[in-house]
Amino acid sequence: MYNPKSLKAEEFISHQEILDTLEYASANKHNIRLIDEILAKARERKGLNHREAAVLLDCDIPEKVEEIYSLAREIKNEFYGNRIVLFAPLYLSNYCVNGCVYCPYHAKNKHIKRKKLSQEEIVKEVIALQDMGHKRLAIETGEDPTNCPIEYVLESINTIYSIKHKNGAIRRVNVNIAATTVENYRKLKEAGIGTYVLFQETYHKESYEKLHPTGPKHNYAYHTEAMDRAMQGGIDDVGLGVLFGLENYRYEFTGLLMHAEHLEAVYGVGPHTISVPRVKKADDIDPNQFDNGIDDDTFAKIVACIRVAVPYTGMIISTRESAKCRERLLNLGVSQISGGSKTSVGGYYEPEPEEENSAQFEVSDNRTLDEVVNWLMGLGFIPSFCTACYREGRTGDRFMTLCKNGQIQNCCHPNALMTLKEYLMDYASEKTRKTGEALIAKEINNIPKEKVRKLVAERLKLIEQGSRDFRL
Repeated sequence: MYNPKSLKAEEFISHQEILDTLEYASANKHNIRLIDEILAKARERKGLNHREAAVLLDCDIPEKVEEIYSLAREIKNEFYGNRIVLFAPLYLSNYCVNGCVYCPYHAKNKHIKRKKLSQEEIVKEVIALQDMGHKRLAIETGEDPTNCPIEYVLESINTIYSIKHKNGAIRRVNVNIAATTVENYRKLKEAGIGTYVLFQETYHKESYEKLHPTGPKHNYAYHTEAMDRAMQGGIDDVGLGVLFGLENYRYEFTGLLMHAEHLEAVYGVGPHTISVPRVKKADDIDPNQFDNGIDDDTFAKIVACIRVAVPYTGMIISTRESAKCRERLLNLGVSQISGGSKTSVGGYYEPEPEEENSAQFEVSDNRTLDEVVNWLMGLGFIPSFCTACYREGRTGDRFMTLCKNGQIQNCCHPNALMTLKEYLMDYASEKTRKTGEALIAKEINNIPKEKVRKLVAERLKLIEQGSRDFRL
């Protein structure tokens, strides 16, 4: 029985409801009257339910697909403007006890180099990331209670926040670790994390159990209900995601939106972010062994439909994807990207020797952070290193309220300009600095309130004189 308010995984992610939804979407994908009604509802900026969104995803009428894309662009601009938030992943450990067949960290892989960063090594990695210009990290680990217990993760978070090198500082640490207990989520909250991120991988229970044959991750319900425990532990910013390519993409899309609806129904707060990674080549993993891969056009449509259905959420695309693919998706809903990333355990302080490969997957966009920043500005976006909402307590329902009514832009746009100015002063190449200064001079005029515009202008001058870390 489907029940979005249930706390049981198989009730808020109902297999039968997904099958019924896919049948409904297929039957109505050419129903122009219904499609127009759904698009009209989407234009109200209140979002769509999973059935409505599934119809749009299935629709293949060219002019209606273009309407979906156009609406996705409008909604992205209205909620997030032309800002793109930047972050980097930091892999702390690749020890893992699970048997996930799509991940090279699986326990049976005996030739991948197993690593775990010491606190001293973390210091070196974080200083290297700070020297690139990063302010926001996403820490990643395999699941291994012995080699990577929660105490190690907590100590590492404390180490990361403690490092101040020159003008650098990591101001927000998001965490992507295995499903855990309410008590451990409470500890993560007390440690000052930003968003807790956990990819579902697949919402198809039968496929999930085959893809995770051994280890604690085999437990579908425990994994799927992790966000509920995180919320109960006080973490009010959570990030969802599926790994496209493992199961039918229409099934995954529907399950993902049902999960978002569940969080809204129970906690009044939907996902702070949604990630949409695709299966990529890794150490002993060939993505061609999975027969549900999606092409770039389908991928773009998925992103656009998520943006239309869940207008308030931040959408993330990592360096798994190529520069060309990322550019396309930036215009359809993506609001956060990684830059200058390493998916090995360490590798920022000094490159990992080729014979010691510890990477989780191959990076498709290998550009430096400076190159990514310059590229974004050339496309008309404002690269943002802002972490103000988290540090000002604008999280959970407080953030969602501001985001849904459009007021968040009053903070985010000025903060983006001030953090970009910091980057330009401390880390940018001369070419990037010139481009950035011109962009800031243009964008400051787009701050609607004169009082705020004057304040930002004053603070930009103070940043030039050496002050740092201003925020609204």
